[in-house]
Amino acid sequence: MNLQTNKRYILVVLLFFHTVNTYMDRICISAASELIKSDLGISNQMMGYIFGIFAFGYALFQIPSGYLADYYGPKKLLSAVVLVWSSLTALTGAAWNAASMLVMRFLFGVGEAGAFPGATRAFYNWIPARERGLANGIFHSGARVGAAMSLFLMPFLIKLVGWRATFLICGLLGIVWVIIWNFWFKNMPRQNKNVSESELNYIEGGIAEIKQENEKLSLAVVLTSSNMLLLMFQYMASNITFFISFTWLLPYLISQWGMGAEVYAPIPLLCGTFAQWFAGWLSTKIYSMGFPVSSRKIPAIAGFLIAVVGLMLIVTVGGSTPLAFALLFSLAVFGVEMTISPSWSVCMDIGKEKSGTISATMNMLGNIGSAFSAIIFPFFVANITIPRLVVSTGTANSFFVFAACINLMAALSWVFISPVKMLGVLSQKQALRRLIIFFIVVFITATALLLYKFLN
Repeated sequence: MNLQTNKRYILVVLLFFHTVNTYMDRICISAASELIKSDLGISNQMMGYIFGIFAFGYALFQIPSGYLADYYGPKKLLSAVVLVWSSLTALTGAAWNAASMLVMRFLFGVGEAGAFPGATRAFYNWIPARERGLANGIFHSGARVGAAMSLFLMPFLIKLVGWRATFLICGLLGIVWVIIWNFWFKNMPRQNKNVSESELNYIEGGIAEIKQENEKLSLAVVLTSSNMLLLMFQYMASNITFFISFTWLLPYLISQWGMGAEVYAPIPLLCGTFAQWFAGWLSTKIYSMGFPVSSRKIPAIAGFLIAVVGLMLIVTVGGSTPLAFALLFSLAVFGVEMTISPSWSVCMDIGKEKSGTISATMNMLGNIGSAFSAIIFPFFVANITIPRLVVSTGTANSFFVFAACINLMAALSWVFISPVKMLGVLSQKQALRRLIIFFIVVFITATALLLYKFLN
């Protein structure tokens, strides 16, 4: 059978549209916010609470969703969560006051928490190790495509049919995806009668290509290993830079260069899309040359170093025009987006049958980085200077220096991250104690950041 036309690529396409849908549903409320405030009599402060409460549900249910994906399988998990959040997206159009909107957006966040861990678990079952880089690159680029599309399409759709009908349409698109998913997908490729024996052998042999010396370690040991802690740190670092694209980039462009500058806001998202495809291709190419560990390390290290260059160019060369600034920031985004595919691939490499839980934990820490970025960005603009580099306030240059330093540390962390690194063996009591401490620290940090973001 010609492996280039294998059925596993249908899964990649399905999950690409899954993540496109995920981000279209997220961006929809931002595009409709002014009309929602007017129709429901909601203040700016309350609208901020409505935006923020999504983050509570999304962050707090990452790990439970990952565990459920591992326990029940990705078919049931993704069917359930996409049906839940699509229904809540449609119901958002029926909101009658602020309280109803708050409840629906919190539950929407709970539903979306399972989107990426569930998809990661499906990839582990279906995608050989050598192809995980490209598969993850295509899959995660859907988030950037969905966000960029929404910036253009949602205002037009809202103007055409109104904000309530727009939410209904977005919700129905998700339900259509669930129907297709249930019709085609099976948890294991051997359960799908349309997959040939040659492809099954290729998938099953490829899954076992990356081996660790002690594969049967407990989840507690894996989650609290230095390997995993470094992986979570670098994912936080990439989110600190990238999520400015979703939060402060548009208002910053307007504040620095006036109305009209916002037209350049989608450029970093489009660059991020190409970066994901390029990094996925590069990872697969290096793997095929016989370097499985380097296939994860090289794209990630190169990506963080490119991000450092882009951020420091903003500071040293400066953006005299909004286009120049957007292009330099896009270079930084291109760099950090090159790290996404290797990050999620390593989660599968070391997580294996626990890939859902492992990836969910990394994603939760990434969202802490996103919240942290959103909180400190305006503080840096208003208050922070750096001798010789940033001599006055009023620009985000001090934040970009900070982000460049974090990205440089993240590049260094990839020197020590490895999908085949041997982990230390702990007793059951030691592992449990370490896991409890880990979750307490994560919970306190996440709650503090989200409460600050929600209440300010």
